[in-house]
Amino acid sequence: NADAANFSIYIHSAPGFVFDETTSRSHFFYNRQLTDSIQVAWGESSMIEAERLLLATALQDPANQRFVLLSDSCVPLYNFSYIYRYLMASSRSFVDSFLDLKDGRYHPKMAPVIPRDKWRKGSQWISLIRSHAEVVVDDEVVLPVFKKFCKRRPAVDTSKGKLNLVSEFNPQMNAIRLTDWGIKLQKQHNCIPDEHYVPTLIAMSELEGDIERRTLTYTLWNQSATKMDNKAWHPVTFNYADASPKRLKEIKDINHVHYESEARTEWCQTNSTFVPCFLFARKFSRGAAMRLLSEGVVGPFDASSLLGNS
Repeated sequence: NADAANFSIYIHSAPGFVFDETTSRSHFFYNRQLTDSIQVAWGESSMIEAERLLLATALQDPANQRFVLLSDSCVPLYNFSYIYRYLMASSRSFVDSFLDLKDGRYHPKMAPVIPRDKWRKGSQWISLIRSHAEVVVDDEVVLPVFKKFCKRRPAVDTSKGKLNLVSEFNPQMNAIRLTDWGIKLQKQHNCIPDEHYVPTLIAMSELEGDIERRTLTYTLWNQSATKMDNKAWHPVTFNYADASPKRLKEIKDINHVHYESEARTEWCQTNSTFVPCFLFARKFSRGAAMRLLSEGVVGPFDASSLLGNS
């Protein structure tokens, strides 16, 4: 029930993919994909390059004053008018940003371009005011350093044994050497660009005083006990059974976020007024999303139009 004049949608999809009547049942998505999209891989700099392409396209419309990054697994916790008022009432960007001295992702060779004291970590799910979106798009200093030194290491799947080895290693290596190789691989420098780029750029630009240092998108993290577990610290996916009004209310009732690495508790505010921390939540499966729509948890909506026979 939103006024179409109050929002615009931009989609970064795989190159060549077009949103139309044959690929989406939501007319809001028709022909909203970028024509210059790139192939994206998780944990690589292509993620932040795609975000920059989205922002650059959205900035072409001077009516756009707030820029919210969302994914296909994000759901709104409130109706459009509430989210719109919340965002427009604040003159600040919402960028999750904190110090994590234990993560080891900062590469010493990033200096002196990116000083160690400007290195930040945070959620990629950001909401920017126009001037900050322009800072991200115009950046020609921080991104090249990220592309060179912020890279994720190869994943090790302990269940695959020798399949973790690359071709130049002797296939007759014994089990002890295999274990050593797995440990060696895990000790390689590891950096996830989209979890650091925007908060670090904001800090580098001396703009941290102009942001709320938190994200508006809730994520529940799976904190597995072992570092070798390939599911460790991955976002939990909410399925149909999890998408109850009670569960959504619990998320909406969150009013503060604690950052353990900084011993900082962020009480969520907008213009000195205490507000709920989150406007969106992730990751929700298709079934969970359809339950939210069909039960009207967020607002009245006829979900049958999105349900096909195939």
